[in-house]
Amino acid sequence: MSTQETVYAIASGKGGVGKTTTTVNLGTALAGAGNRVVIVDVDLGMANLAGFVSLSPEDTTLHQVLAGEADVTEATYELADGIWAVPSGIELNSYASVKTENLRDVVADLRERFDYVLLDVGAGVSHETVLPLGLADAVILVSTPEPASVQDARKTCDLADRAGGQIAGLVLTRTRPSGDIDHEGIAEKLDLPLLVTIPEDATVRESVYAGTPLVVHEPKSPASRAYRYLAARLVGEADPEDRPTFEAGTRARSEAQSSGGAGDDGGDGGDSEADEASAASEDDVSAAISEIDADSETDGGQRHIDIPDAESDG
Repeated sequence: MSTQETVYAIASGKGGVGKTTTTVNLGTALAGAGNRVVIVDVDLGMANLAGFVSLSPEDTTLHQVLAGEADVTEATYELADGIWAVPSGIELNSYASVKTENLRDVVADLRERFDYVLLDVGAGVSHETVLPLGLADAVILVSTPEPASVQDARKTCDLADRAGGQIAGLVLTRTRPSGDIDHEGIAEKLDLPLLVTIPEDATVRESVYAGTPLVVHEPKSPASRAYRYLAARLVGEADPEDRPTFEAGTRARSEAQSSGGAGDDGGDGGDSEADEASAASEDDVSAAISEIDADSETDGGQRHIDIPDAESDG
């Protein structure tokens, strides 16, 4: 078995920061490069991924697997070419029978079946939140630059350490090219490498309404390029020094600017309405994976993740 990191826990200190969006687009980019990827909803109490497969009440979910009532293959649903999902149940009755200690065997099984396993971890502090942090090869921490989000991210770092997990680095979402926030400084305060910044980008919401992951819907948009870079970096195809940066005037812009409205975003200070809008987007993104048609290059039989050049943004 290769020592390459293949199981990643995607975690955040709080909800509404783009964790599920990051998981979906990272998984899609990896699958588009020829990998077999499975996304596992390990938020056992507040499932987000059930909408991916339009579950009916009698369908098998991770709840039944962890209760010892089904095999993980029975709860694994193919979403599109190269990508699968293992959703948690949405019924409280099934949640009551869950034995979280069985998650270790589930992850070990999926590790053997897929090239990459992405664990979509719930926010907050609970046993089911902490456990995946220790089961993964590495943790990808997702946060916005807002102080409250960063503070909660720091707590997640502590939880990962207590669980024996290793954090691969920080993904900062909803960043603004014209802002004066020191993104590198935030990562340094958390004592983590900054993997990538995901700029505020109107095409994220557009992709949700289109029912397609951003990296497929608008592959040359700033946020899409950032997600592709993240995937390329995890598989060792991108140099940390080549991390994309985004200047003011690109298509990365706030939701308030793109909609012409005045209630979606209030600036850099952790606006509650912006958090609610982002959380709503997290729910809507459960319908986002409908196809995998990512741009890729072929070189000697190896498929590589394509990160479009900045000048092609338009």
